[in-house]
Amino acid sequence: MNLLEYKQLQPDLTEDKMNNAELIRKAADKYKKDIVAFARNIIRTPSFSCQEGKLVALIKKEMLKVGFDKVKIDKIGNIIGFIGHGRKKIMLDAHIDTVGIGDPKAWKIDPFAGIYKNDTIYGRGATDQKLSMASMVYAGKIIKDLKLEGDYTLIVVGSVMEEDCDGLPLLHLINKERIRPDFVVITEPTDLKVYRGHRGRMEMKVVTKGRSCHASAPERGDNAVVKMSDIVKEITAINKKIKTDKFLGKGSVAVTCIECKTPSYNAVPDECTIYLDRRLTLGETLKSSVAEIQNLPSVKKAKAKVEVLWYNAVAWTGAKVDQEKYFPTWVLPAEHKLVKAGVEAGRVALGKTPVVDKWVFSTNGVATAGRLKIPTIGFGPGNEVYAHTVNEFMPAEDLVKAATFYAAIPQYL
Repeated sequence: MNLLEYKQLQPDLTEDKMNNAELIRKAADKYKKDIVAFARNIIRTPSFSCQEGKLVALIKKEMLKVGFDKVKIDKIGNIIGFIGHGRKKIMLDAHIDTVGIGDPKAWKIDPFAGIYKNDTIYGRGATDQKLSMASMVYAGKIIKDLKLEGDYTLIVVGSVMEEDCDGLPLLHLINKERIRPDFVVITEPTDLKVYRGHRGRMEMKVVTKGRSCHASAPERGDNAVVKMSDIVKEITAINKKIKTDKFLGKGSVAVTCIECKTPSYNAVPDECTIYLDRRLTLGETLKSSVAEIQNLPSVKKAKAKVEVLWYNAVAWTGAKVDQEKYFPTWVLPAEHKLVKAGVEAGRVALGKTPVVDKWVFSTNGVATAGRLKIPTIGFGPGNEVYAHTVNEFMPAEDLVKAATFYAAIPQYL
């Protein structure tokens, strides 16, 4: 796209911003080889949840190499790089942990070789989502090289343990480390679209108690599994009644696991537990969703116990962490200045107006927007449909465009 075409997209744009946009695009193209090299090294450094230490060290080295003003590692192992010292705080977040690889035989390539073929990088975490870090780091270099620092501080975060408990790393960073941004860009895969929200979620368990006896005379006992079977039917039926939001869509509830305690296979079980995944649309809360289950006739009849689950873990630094497994729904209005800034930065990166949409899955936005009400959007390389799949991949050109976006967005805030 030439300057005239760009001006036609944004008729109110100042000449300085037009020139900066062109310079940012050229700089991102110039650094493509460096971005790809760093991305391949990221893939070569496994970083399962709670095991991200080696990757944090790699990222720190790269941040310092390209000229970040300050780099720190917090108590739970998040890595944070700073560009500038201005008043407005703009945070870019990429979680750098990944899920496991599953069956190694299902992979056609080595998930940790950092293979680069046909302008595409392959490996675990390529899509979801640690390669965004390569774009973010080089966006910082572009800002430094072009002297685009203004009255803002760019905070580049590589967050840990997100796959296990989304939101936890940024809640710690903001509440405990006192690094609170004014605006947040979540860099999970969006297929280079601007996202402004997603459904929330929560994890619950329901427990029924019974009385064990020999299975040859089941009438002598009180079967906890039979009690639970009625509960499962009623929970499944909730899906027909759950509300729908025009933008986010419908909530849902699914029974995802069932366990029982029994003395043997020829005894009536005296305890049964089911686990629930509840997806929350706009207007649904922790309180309303728990009450929804507690008020089911079968739950009341069985005197079943309903609980929200907790996450407990030890970070790679040795710090102990815990959090309730409730992740609030969030939506940023389409007319918000951050959404508009994202659209403008998207035009710089893509040469056209980006699509504005939402995620299907959950992100660290549950902390920044859902709990803390900090304006948050998403823009990331890669397509979320490939998250957690075998042979995960990332087009190198997506990383270049993402770097362009991240370097450009501070100018529009």
